[in-house]
Amino acid sequence: MAASSGQYAHYVFNSIDLDRNGSLSFEEFVANLSILLRGTVDEKLQWTFSLYDINGDGCITKEEMKEIVTAIYELMGKVPEGCEEEQAIKEKVERLFEKMDRNCDGKITLDEFIECCTKDESIRRSIAVFDTIF
Repeated sequence: MAASSGQYAHYVFNSIDLDRNGSLSFEEFVANLSILLRGTVDEKLQWTFSLYDINGDGCITKEEMKEIVTAIYELMGKVPEGCEEEQAIKEKVERLFEKMDRNCDGKITLDEFIECCTKDESIRRSIAVFDTIF
């Protein structure tokens, strides 16, 4: 699989194009950059949730999670060793849903997402990386 940032970039763009007009204003760009660099953990998690909530309906479905995970694998240009791409993605999505979908209704709400992420040390460390950029 060749590394490609196209699909992931598309999802990031859509998450920061707040008025959904197909272009980014300077204000949209700066507001989102400010959240990622100087926002609270909750603000960063809300931004991340909006990235995964592709259709903006307030919850993340397995299909949305699969699309984002696929885009991340394409961006990284690799699949875990010994795995077929489709199987690796499916397993990753299932693990994430087992961890985050607290009421087992097949979707992850913002509250479930934030609760899980704030309790997970590796996720908290990943978010803290933005604090050290500038």
